[in-house]
Amino acid sequence: MFELRLICPEDRVEPICEALEALDALSVSVEDADADTDAEQALFGEPGLPPPANSWERSRVVALFASEAAAQDAAALLAVQDFFSGCNVQSVAAVPDEDWVRLTQSQFAPVEITPEFWIVPTWHEPPAGAVRMIRLDPGLAFGTGTHPTTRMCLRWIAAQAAGGSMEGQRVLDYGCGSGILAIGAALHGASSVDAVDIDEAAVTSTIDNAQANGVTLMAGLPDKAQGAYGVVLANILATPLKVLAPLLCGHVASGGSLVLAGVLERQTAELQEAYKPFIDLQVGDTQEGWVLLVGKAR
Repeated sequence: MFELRLICPEDRVEPICEALEALDALSVSVEDADADTDAEQALFGEPGLPPPANSWERSRVVALFASEAAAQDAAALLAVQDFFSGCNVQSVAAVPDEDWVRLTQSQFAPVEITPEFWIVPTWHEPPAGAVRMIRLDPGLAFGTGTHPTTRMCLRWIAAQAAGGSMEGQRVLDYGCGSGILAIGAALHGASSVDAVDIDEAAVTSTIDNAQANGVTLMAGLPDKAQGAYGVVLANILATPLKVLAPLLCGHVASGGSLVLAGVLERQTAELQEAYKPFIDLQVGDTQEGWVLLVGKAR
């Protein structure tokens, strides 16, 4: 296979990508042409905020073709189009042969939560000290154990289990993604676990991952969360967490714990203020600029 690489200004990216797809490109991707330089531009969004731009001020468009001739023909055809103004061809080059499965797998090593509790991809042997582990491979749903917010939640679960306070608890994982927190709670003694998400793909992923780890839980859309829980976990983002404050707190049993993640350190005060009418939140953990907020229901 061959890659056609183009440099395009932001306003040309969309028509260029559409044209490449029409020219039978096998795939088209867009990157920041100034990545790893002082001109690098971050593009990211968060619910409730304006959507980010679809491309960068200087974007690298990379199209994959089945043959060198097809890539060269695409470059020649694009060059004579009016919408190609301001763009230039960077290169046409063969894609080196790779064992893509092995390359992808090499990026996901076992993740230590505690010395005894690990997240282990199915292609890895368990670490020698692993007493408990979640077998989990990368998939469509968020949550592989590599993100600080996920690790902090799992550390909290493990710490509660070490003190005996997870045993027999009814647990809700709200915004379950891959189901990793729900599975972690089940492995640490929870008597029943409900895992809910607005994304049906996440629900399916959670069911599959629970079966693979030999745990029993209920997974479904948010309306499946019913009644009060001894532990409510929500690893989402700050804006939806603020909106969900009355709902989440309404599911925490008297004396139960609410655990929130997906919150940046600079967002701590606003989350505490949003939850103050219901539950007083304290910082339970911090890692790489993220915080874990924990509170007890009155």
